[in-house]
Amino acid sequence: MKWAIGVDLGGTHVAAAPVDERGRLRNTYTRELEAHDVKYVVGEVAKVVDKAAALLGKNAKFTVGVGSPGNIEERTGIVRWSPNFGWQDVPLRDKLEKKLGHPVRLLNDARCATIGEYLYGVGKGARDFVLITLGTGIGGGIVANGKLLLGHAMGAGEMGHHVIRADTGFTCTCGKIGCFEAQASGTALLRHALALAPSFPRSTLLTGTPQADWGSKMISRAAAAGDLHAVATWNAWLRDLACGVANIIAFLNPEIIALGGGVGRTDDTLLAQPLTKLVDEQTVTVPKHQTTIVRAKLGNEAGIVGAGTMALHGIP
Repeated sequence: MKWAIGVDLGGTHVAAAPVDERGRLRNTYTRELEAHDVKYVVGEVAKVVDKAAALLGKNAKFTVGVGSPGNIEERTGIVRWSPNFGWQDVPLRDKLEKKLGHPVRLLNDARCATIGEYLYGVGKGARDFVLITLGTGIGGGIVANGKLLLGHAMGAGEMGHHVIRADTGFTCTCGKIGCFEAQASGTALLRHALALAPSFPRSTLLTGTPQADWGSKMISRAAAAGDLHAVATWNAWLRDLACGVANIIAFLNPEIIALGGGVGRTDDTLLAQPLTKLVDEQTVTVPKHQTTIVRAKLGNEAGIVGAGTMALHGIP
């Protein structure tokens, strides 16, 4: 049995685990990131990789697959630009190989998660598949006819920055108005709640919770319990999510769309089912009811599984 070490490098933590040829993990090791300078991050990656490698034996030979935020040139292993980390033109692969003493393959983290979910999660067996990660922002990846789309400059899959509300939307972190990410990410739920607050002057949805504890789960739970402010917030957010998803169906006509990230794990009765209804209402360029919208299966493990699989088998 061949093994690789899969690494998921995020804005707040780094996680690593051995991954076998069937996409199965052994123990996962995680470290919180306290800074984003390159030397520090490389050192933290090395710590979790060393822990994971110890499970494979002292003299084991393996490749390390790393999913990192940012636009990454897969051929050279250079992170051209990573706004999360403030990096530009960082030769991350070379630095990691020098530190680890093992070959390294590097790809965008959302694309790694797409590989994992496509091959070993809800996308297994499909030919046309999209992963949408709903978290602080919106990321994801696209598989068309069994191939992961990377694009001319490795930017395919950045669906969070197509505009759905150019005139009336929220300002996105990228500077545009009404991006899909600005309207339908986990962070956007809070923005909708704040925008609707004047219509619910007696609501305790926000005033009853310290601001440091505000989050998407707070709103989804309150909506499920019938809180009027939360229900209105959820419905406004869901309409924007449906608009973006309907666009993706028009662009790509996938068989399956998987919803990942923190918000993507919301119960089907609150998310996947009503979202499917709204999306079908907006689907006009392809036959309705042809795309299945489901919760992603692998959760936080998708990025590690995908990175390890890339190291073992290459990019599908």
